Amino acid sequence: MIFQKTIKKEIHCKGFGIHNGKAVSMRIMPAKVDSGINFIRTDIKNKPIIKAKLANVFNTYRSTKLKNDYTTIMTVEHFLAACFALSISNLKIEIDSEELPILDGSSKKFLDLFLKSGLYTQEKKRETISINRYVKIFDNESYIEYYPSKNIEITANIDYKSNVLLKQTATLKKMEHFESEIAPAKTFCFFKEIDDLKSEGLIKGGSLKNTLVFLEKDSKNNKFKKGILNNEFVTFKNEPARHKILDLIGDLSLMEKNITGKIIANKPGHTINIRFAKELEKIMKNQKTPPSFNLNEKPLMNLEDIKKILPHREPFLLIDEIRQLEENYVMGVKYVKKEEDYFRGHFPKEPVMPGVLQIEAMAQTGGVLILSTVPDPENYLTYFMKISNARFKQKVVPGDILIFELELIAPIRRGICQMNGKGYVGENLVIEAELMAKIDKKE
Repeated sequence: MIFQKTIKKEIHCKGFGIHNGKAVSMRIMPAKVDSGINFIRTDIKNKPIIKAKLANVFNTYRSTKLKNDYTTIMTVEHFLAACFALSISNLKIEIDSEELPILDGSSKKFLDLFLKSGLYTQEKKRETISINRYVKIFDNESYIEYYPSKNIEITANIDYKSNVLLKQTATLKKMEHFESEIAPAKTFCFFKEIDDLKSEGLIKGGSLKNTLVFLEKDSKNNKFKKGILNNEFVTFKNEPARHKILDLIGDLSLMEKNITGKIIANKPGHTINIRFAKELEKIMKNQKTPPSFNLNEKPLMNLEDIKKILPHREPFLLIDEIRQLEENYVMGVKYVKKEEDYFRGHFPKEPVMPGVLQIEAMAQTGGVLILSTVPDPENYLTYFMKISNARFKQKVVPGDILIFELELIAPIRRGICQMNGKGYVGENLVIEAELMAKIDKKE
């Protein structure tokens, strides 16, 4: 269980932006729970606030840039990677320039400042992103894969076809190792890129003290020899691959959640990192974990309670319990018993619950939802009107506990109810369908 954190004491930090070259000062302060990480531009009238979140990303060329209305903040990834590694969720940062300081080109100095201040654990859990399926996105030669896992593990592979920056890989197996294995990894570039970057108005604050520079052949005037120009600042043999993990963590932190899963990134960069983060966020929003309940707890409605609402009776009453009932949602349970009569013929020696009866049980669960909206459900009957997009994913057999979830997909009007239904056995989705039903008063 991971809780939200902030810092105990105020921090001050000064430096230069790697791209704009401007002096910058930061005042980093504790913040209340659920407030997030917010940058406050003190050099602008009215001191606009830019929140560190995915929706505010507007540019990913050579750094991650955030925007709120007409105000920007850039090169946030190293700072945010340190925050994520320490589970820092809430901070207030006053900054007097549009770019964070590059410091030594890594996350280490930010991390050291946080640790020196001390961390304060807040009394609220941090939400976790956990996807239950494989995900892969491409961008030319780059791709990022996600595999479901209870833990976090990140691997970065890079191959620039260079005779100096060789093909390499790095893996972070536990976030606890970030401080020693990833935080000190510096940003890097090729010597051949420098002129073009300068012509674009970038790297005005870049130097051999904050960027590893790879020269692939001796310079024309022999001033520089092939290799790493500032080799004395190299911390790891595979430092560029480690720095790619650092950048990826900083970009993923913009989801404002903890993350679990095994991630493999091939030649990642800020653009594909943000695309990947947005894809995970989209999947997470659309994903619901299988419903669960405690068998020892009393159900909201037992069989006799259900009979007071539904007109169905044995042998065609196919729902045993209602476990949850809300305005737009219902969860029902069917205990699939071997004694049920239809198993004698479906099929002898290989009993399987017919799909049509699964649909009927799902519909009866939905019937409880729609009939609960009238004051006298015993005076109404429910009628099927439509079944759409029905899919049967896995067979249901005696001994299974079939859990149905139904949600309204439109408001109930004139007694007509449209629902999206799913049925689970354990963690496995076995049936899904869209249903339409109508209730009418008995004559």
